This record gives sequence, C-alpha cells and structure tokens, in this order.
Amino acid sequence: MNFKRLAPLLALAALIAAAYIFGLEKYLTLDALRDNRATLSAFVQSHGVAAALGYVIAYASVVALSLPGATIMTLAGGFLFGVPVGAPLTVVGATLGATILFIIARSALGDALRERAGPFLARMADGFRKDAFSYLLFLRLVPAFPFWAVNLAPALLGMRLAPYVTATALGIIPGTTVYTAFGASLGQVFDAGGEVRLQEVFSPTLIVALIGLGLLSLLPIALRRLRAARQ
Repeated sequence: MNFKRLAPLLALAALIAAAYIFGLEKYLTLDALRDNRATLSAFVQSHGVAAALGYVIAYASVVALSLPGATIMTLAGGFLFGVPVGAPLTVVGATLGATILFIIARSALGDALRERAGPFLARMADGFRKDAFSYLLFLRLVPAFPFWAVNLAPALLGMRLAPYVTATALGIIPGTTVYTAFGASLGQVFDAGGEVRLQEVFSPTLIVALIGLGLLSLLPIALRRLRAARQ
C-alpha cells in the first residue's frame, strides 16, 4: 500500500494516541463544564466570534479523533451559545469532523479494503452506493448507531463525498437541536445542584419520532424497488 495514502491515517492515529496520553477526554465531561462555566461564559461574552470558531474547531477535532465527548460538546454548545447559535455551530463542527474522518478513511483504506474483501463486499458496496444518501440519512436520524461507526462505514463502502456531507448535516439536525436545547437549560441545573441524566434527554415519544423520520428517509428506496418489482 502507498505510504503517501497511509500518511494521513497514521497522523490521525498519532493524534488519537496523543489525546489519550494527555488525558484530553477528562475535559469532555459535565463536571469539567460545570467547573469551568464562569471562565467559558466570560470568554464567549468577550470574544464571541473567536469563541464560536474555537468551538467548531474543537467539536470537529473531537469527532475526527473519535473521542468520547461529542454529546458533552453538543450540550456545551447549547449552554454557552443558546439554541439559535449553538445548534448551527454544532452541525457545522460535527459535519466537518465527520468529513475529515471520512476522507482519511476513504483515501487510506477504502479502495484497498474493497480490493481484498472479494465479491461479497463489492456487491454490498454497489448496493449501498445506489441509495447511499437515504441509507446514511437513516443512520444519522436514528440515535441507535455509534457516530464514529457511521462516519467510517460509508467511506469503506465507496460513498461519494457530496451526498455524504449533505446527508450527515441534514441527519444530525434533529438530535443536535434536542441536545442543544437541553444544554441551554444546564445553567439552572448547575445552580440547583441537580444531577444531569443524559438518558432523560430523549423521551420515548421523541425516540419514536426520530425513528419515524429515519424510516421516512428510506421511503424512496422502498418505492423504487416496488416499481422495479412491478415491471
């Protein structure tokens, strides 16, 4: 395999290792957000544009490095910027990080994996690419699949960049909005000394609604196959 093709993947692996060596994940917690709320809020008030840009870069880095902190980052976006600003910033940061990881995985592993995996993966990749946008939109909408896995799978199955970016951005909007709204209320929870339970963010009704949206995204595939079966 060409070293130049592997270089971005090796650099990413080195950054992931460095992040864990220096314990960066310990800053991606609700405790860290609560303990540093005054400093962070003051910085946002004094340097709004720089704070927004820094948040997007930090979010993209967390996603690209697959660190376990995207949910906390989304809550922080709502807490620091509010829903109207925090939600769009989060969508941009998450989409940017996912796209970076997608490009690295596709260029370093995608072609080589498909060449070595044989006809089964080739058929699977062909089937996925035909309806890649709808499949990815479903995976993004339904909060049951690990974000990092959904970032990688389309790259390994040969999805094109433009539909990947579009489906990612659209698919994460509902969940992002919910978490950002919850994050916007964290100040009251912190002041009251209450405990934050992330499982309370998604109610059964909301989960059913997101699943419904996910199934709706698969409707074009079902209709296309139904028409093909009738011909």
